[in-house]
Amino acid sequence: MFQTEPHIPENAHYKQLRDFIQTQRNTPGPLILVLQKAQELFGYLPREVQAFVARELNLSQSEVFSVATFYNFFRTEPIGDHIINVCLGTACHVKGAQHVLDALADELQIRVGGTTADGFFTLSTARCFGACGLAPAMMIDEEVYGKLTADKARKVIRDYRKNTGK
Repeated sequence: MFQTEPHIPENAHYKQLRDFIQTQRNTPGPLILVLQKAQELFGYLPREVQAFVARELNLSQSEVFSVATFYNFFRTEPIGDHIINVCLGTACHVKGAQHVLDALADELQIRVGGTTADGFFTLSTARCFGACGLAPAMMIDEEVYGKLTADKARKVIRDYRKNTGK
């Protein structure tokens, strides 16, 4: 089935990205650097941004999509105002991180990698962020919460919303 290229609006972010791409033209394999810059500018890598990058770098859209979806630091969906990362490293896993993650997914009504309908939270995981003594642990943005249970994690989320007015 034939797909047409999505419409690409011209705005300040696209101009900045085009200018950045120009500085990377002579760099071997600039795609990852360009996608990092694009995500910095747009917050994530929607289809039209991927198409723009493909066109500007003279690559196929499938090549850009493959790289954007292969690396877990790239996002193809919008992210929330606050990122919740649940540690799934060994210490956290052994002490019940999966139960914490399942409780958060249930509380927020999203899957891992998803964003709440109001755009407030995105739920994610990490292999380890060095808080093993607090296992199981999670981070909201840069703040660490430790020694969690499913109920404690739910309370943290509810309190966070309450304290920020959402």
